[in-house]
Amino acid sequence: MPKTLTIRSEEIREALKEPLSSILESVRLTLERCPPELSADLVDRGIVMAGGGALLRGIEKLVSKETGLPVHVADDPLSAVAEGTGRVLQELAFLKRVASSSKT
Repeated sequence: MPKTLTIRSEEIREALKEPLSSILESVRLTLERCPPELSADLVDRGIVMAGGGALLRGIEKLVSKETGLPVHVADDPLSAVAEGTGRVLQELAFLKRVASSSKT
């Protein structure tokens, strides 16, 4: 039978602790591997978060605190991933150049 449960914010924080740690570690690793010209853009413009994880309240503040960079949430984070993928697929030659330059 359906019933109502009360979940405390502490329980939610504990449940999200491991996934958030994984996200932060992935962001750190990605930033470490960024070419200098992209790093300069990130310092100037910041990080734009997209996808369902970007909807977690306060995640942009957490990422900003951990990276020291400005962080913004995309206007429509759920659609932004699909739209970005579509744009990349329209520019496959550019994607191949970027992918091959990151291997060197």
